[in-house]
Amino acid sequence: MADEPLILGIETSCDETGVGIVRGHTLLADALASSVEEHARFGGVVPEVASRAHLEAIVPTMDRALTEAGVTLADIDAIAVTSGPGLAGALLVGVAAAKGYALAAEKPVYGVNHLAAHVAVDTLEHGPLPEPAIALLVSGGHSSLLLVDDLARGVTPLGATIDDAAGEAFDKVARLLGLPFPGGPPIDREARAGDAAAIAFPRGLTAAKDLAAHRYDFSFSGLKTAVARWVEARQRAGEPVPVADVSASFQEAVCDVLTSKALAACRAQGIETLVIGGGVAANSRLRAMAEQRAEKYGIQVRVPRPKLCTDNGAMVAALGSHLVAAGVAPSRLDLPADSALPLTTVSV
Repeated sequence: MADEPLILGIETSCDETGVGIVRGHTLLADALASSVEEHARFGGVVPEVASRAHLEAIVPTMDRALTEAGVTLADIDAIAVTSGPGLAGALLVGVAAAKGYALAAEKPVYGVNHLAAHVAVDTLEHGPLPEPAIALLVSGGHSSLLLVDDLARGVTPLGATIDDAAGEAFDKVARLLGLPFPGGPPIDREARAGDAAAIAFPRGLTAAKDLAAHRYDFSFSGLKTAVARWVEARQRAGEPVPVADVSASFQEAVCDVLTSKALAACRAQGIETLVIGGGVAANSRLRAMAEQRAEKYGIQVRVPRPKLCTDNGAMVAALGSHLVAAGVAPSRLDLPADSALPLTTVSV
């Protein structure tokens, strides 16, 4: 609707500089500049490199988003920016830029939670989010299960990763197999030609004794170690490593744990909607397995298209739009960049 507020979102929590513009649940622009290739030779994101890349990209990315949406900064009603969690230096670039643009254009600014934005972005794909819902967030730094009663006011954490997050495990296993960084897409591609039942890799925190203490928590460190030992044993024996089979078996173990715990949470809470977000939500096997298993229980699975699963400005704008519509007050202009912003804080 033309009378809905026009919200601009800025995302700089890691290695993607994103600026998105939305009106209500309609995406008008999603400009992105990635520094992932600059980090690839290090096998992971280097914070100092990411921060400098954001400094270089923020203004051109902002200009592209405004042009794509066909609006000017004066037309914007509010600016939302990722305040945390994330890399401290990277966050500071986005927060400082948002403050500068907000001051220049005399617009309110909303500091928002990066993880809550991964939930909100689904509204750009599937419309308003049914509440309550269960959200499964899976990325390089986070594997979390959330109860979303009222996204504008807060979420309730049900479980989280206690060591390696799912995306981190993908990156480390990809390195073991000689695949490029980031590891998610190449493992997904390799797995399509592999046998998911070829190797019985462990499912972390799924034994009865573990479920008693960590019902909805995740652990992928043991799985990563099991893959490393299996690969090393093959190499010591002078045998070739079947990359496709290892990729498929590893991916199956990750997706099995993620979907089983997420659907268990839905059933225990009596909730019929599961939202999956974060970079790992772009994984084809995770999407297929979640939908297949959820159908059995009458649970609706909502997953944004892959481009909206990874970090982007659209998701920040979507959460900003949700906050404005809910009447949440804007942030103060001295809002901080908080690298450890808790999940329970949706807006700063």
